[in-house]
Amino acid sequence: MRITIITVCYNRKNTIEKAINSVLEQNYNNIEYIIIDGNSTDGTKEIIECYRDKISQFISEPDKGMYDAINKGLKLATGDIIGLMHSDDEFYDKKAISRIAARFEADKSVEGVYGNGVYVSNDAEERLIRDRIGGVFSLKRVQKGWLPLHPTVYLKKAVIDKNGTYSLDFKIASDTEFLLRYLYKYKINMSYINSYIVKMRMGGMSTDIKSAFDVLHEDYKIYKHHGLSAVQAVFLKKTIALRQYIMH
Repeated sequence: MRITIITVCYNRKNTIEKAINSVLEQNYNNIEYIIIDGNSTDGTKEIIECYRDKISQFISEPDKGMYDAINKGLKLATGDIIGLMHSDDEFYDKKAISRIAARFEADKSVEGVYGNGVYVSNDAEERLIRDRIGGVFSLKRVQKGWLPLHPTVYLKKAVIDKNGTYSLDFKIASDTEFLLRYLYKYKINMSYINSYIVKMRMGGMSTDIKSAFDVLHEDYKIYKHHGLSAVQAVFLKKTIALRQYIMH
């Protein structure tokens, strides 16, 4: 089973190398690694070039934002399973992809897999900021504002080909729309792995406090678009997040 991992980046010279190495150090031996760069000018491209022989495909060109870049990667992907590794993040350990592959192999009816993740401070100490335990999937949880942590989600390519890529109508929260479309609208068969998949650094586009209002606004529009009680779902989603910050 081939697993495609897509990293998109723009001016991430301080974190891109850790992201790349965390992919290359996985103990699973059938990985297609695709990097889509938005024509960085800070030295990011030069760092990526140092690993060029270990990267399946590398494109550097202007794009319309992160989700446009992800869509480019999805079009290039040839793996049976597809997931993301954001440029500020890294895998929790070297066995993350092996665990994901094992779950798909164990149950052929599974269309998507997700797990746990942690948010850490964007400094050398990497202090734990937020613990994201996924928990068992249910539609009721989705209706109440719960969604799996996006970078822990791995989907079959056939499912993505069928249900579509990321909407460019949303600049910050298109991952919410993507997950709601797959989990709530199309009700794909999701399976939960109770282990940590990713370590995310605070300060990315959707974790920056300055962007909180914009995320809130986009989330509202997305839940409303999918016919859910938008105010209730967004309120409960933020309540879940606040509880995770407090209880870490």
